[in-house]
Formats: sequence, structure tokens, C-alpha cells
Amino acid sequence: MWRRHHLHSPLRRGLTSCALVAAVMLVGTLGIHHFEGVSYLEAFYFMSMIATAQGTATVPVTPAGKLFTALIAFVSVGSVVAALGFLFGPFFGKLWRVGVDKMEDEVRQLTHHDKK
Repeated sequence: MWRRHHLHSPLRRGLTSCALVAAVMLVGTLGIHHFEGVSYLEAFYFMSMIATAQGTATVPVTPAGKLFTALIAFVSVGSVVAALGFLFGPFFGKLWRVGVDKMEDEVRQLTHHDKK
């Protein structure tokens, strides 16, 4: 239990987020290379466009490539969003808490002012 803080350190979160995205990119690159018969560089470029939700200029040709692309699109975009949330979630959580605290202070001041 004493190592809990270490597990949630920014470095650990960053490495975990990068590993998640890298794993999905690797699987996607290998899959596109296999199903579509394109070079690894073309497959990686294709995956980067899919994972960042930009879309691609080319359409997969084979039925298996189309099916794989459709599935990996959901997985890759979801993993990028999850990685960003995992990485920046604590920051936005603290920012949210500061905003809530400020609003609660203002409500207390207004309530206190109304009682006078």
C-alpha cells in the first residue's frame, strides 16, 4: 500500500500511456501490412491517421483489410483517448476541484451576505 503513490506518478502514467498507444500502433501496423500487403512505413502512416481520427486518403482494398481497419479504428481511437485521459486525468481532476471549491466559496459568501 505504501507504493501506491509511486504507481500513480506522472512518469509511470506517461510510460503506461505511451506503451498502450505503441502496442495498438504495432498491432495495427502489422495487421494493415499483412491484410493489405503494403510496406511497413505505409501501414504505420495509415495507422497514425486512423489512431488520430484524421482518416486516410486510401481505402483498404481487401475485405479482411476493411474489416480489420474498422475494428482497429475503434480500438486505436479509444486507446489514444484513454491514454490521454490516464495521463492528464489527475491534472484535470485537480483543476475541476479548484473550480468547485471557488464556486462553493462564492455561494458561502452570497449566503452569508444575504443573512445580514
